[in-house]
Amino acid sequence: MEERECRHVLVVPYPSQGHLNPMTHFSKRLSSKGVKITIVTTIYISKTMHLQSSSLPNSIQFDTISDGYDEGGFEQSGSIPVYLSRMEEIGSKNLRELIQKYNSSDHPIDCVVYDPFLIWVLDVAKEFGILGAAFFTQMCGVNLVYYYVYRGLLTLPVSSTPISIPGLPLLELKDTPSFIYQPGLYPAYFDMLMNQYANIHKADFVLVNSFYKLEDQVVDSMSKLCPSLTIGPTIPSFYLDKAIPNDTNNNLNLFELNSSAISWLKQKPAGSVIYVSFGSMVCFNTEQMEEIALGLMGTGFKFIWVAPNIERKNLPEELGKEINASGRGLIVNWAPQLEVLSNQAVGCFFTHCGWNSTIEALSLGVPMIAMPQWTDQPMDAKFVQDVWKVGIRVKENEDGIVSREEIKHCIKEVMEEEIGKEMRINAKKWKELAIEAVSEGGTSDCNINEFINAMKRS
Repeated sequence: MEERECRHVLVVPYPSQGHLNPMTHFSKRLSSKGVKITIVTTIYISKTMHLQSSSLPNSIQFDTISDGYDEGGFEQSGSIPVYLSRMEEIGSKNLRELIQKYNSSDHPIDCVVYDPFLIWVLDVAKEFGILGAAFFTQMCGVNLVYYYVYRGLLTLPVSSTPISIPGLPLLELKDTPSFIYQPGLYPAYFDMLMNQYANIHKADFVLVNSFYKLEDQVVDSMSKLCPSLTIGPTIPSFYLDKAIPNDTNNNLNLFELNSSAISWLKQKPAGSVIYVSFGSMVCFNTEQMEEIALGLMGTGFKFIWVAPNIERKNLPEELGKEINASGRGLIVNWAPQLEVLSNQAVGCFFTHCGWNSTIEALSLGVPMIAMPQWTDQPMDAKFVQDVWKVGIRVKENEDGIVSREEIKHCIKEVMEEEIGKEMRINAKKWKELAIEAVSEGGTSDCNINEFINAMKRS
């Protein structure tokens, strides 16, 4: 029988924005190297996402499975344990049927790339004897900490600090993922994170959205326990090596984009604007929203603040109107973040330090002010400030609030002081190394080739 040249990969992300986008960008990398891709979304996500398909190659298609909540997704379920249980029950059945459909066609599945939040996907793939690749959307350092906890190499609650793990800097509790110092706060999320490793030994590949020189010591340490391939950063090629035609944007968005931010930026001088965004899940209380607003207004710098409705509801209406009327600030519900960060008017990024935002800023050479909230964000912020030296982390007061004075101080440090100049130099270095990693012959490019070649040999 003649060997098929074109391999077919089924990509199964966890159904949220922060997981869909990096796996879609990885899919585009694979597609550019001759691999056929089918991205699997839930029925609900497929109905609600805004798909910009014009820049997707023909070798990438979408298909759906049910998570049991086709009309409302996670919100319909009411809780993470209920949602995950129902999704495994219904989704695994649907996934089996989907694989059977493709295996009966001219394009059988050669490999399933899955988000480890959905560990059952690997089990389904193995029922068919198909290769399975875990795709971790967080930095390798965070994966290493979770792995240590799962394997009992780090016992919770932590009894003494600093925490010492080979490959990582010494960590205080505030530098660790929030589930390490508050494991009982969201027990269902904690269980989901730990369960990522329950069947990892069955995976044929472990892929990480990072690049080797960004986390070389961490990757080397992790690979002794769980061999891992860095394949990132997974952002559009336009912002990195420009090797993939028309790859200019995030193709999947669960929010309506607002182009007013770009029009506003075009009128501002280089390096003069603070870009503010804390992701789609953060919801500050009224006191913290006021402090952020007054801190930004007090700096004298112009700023764009992306505040989704869930976040903006706690900003006093009059204060919001004052910001927009002043001409110095612009508050929008959403914005094309990559396009904003790459604009020369942006001088720094005030961020929650979610991994997607962090690696985008690193890849585009933008220094950061870090205000982490939970999950991986505190550890991302630790690396931003102390390892990569491209930003500064805000400090909370005794009431857990970041004051307007602290915000003004940190913005001044990054935008005006000598240390800010050093951050910009470091940020430029990481940008260059990110481009190097995905370019032909770079570490990520070679790892992707290794992954594809292993499929061809199977």
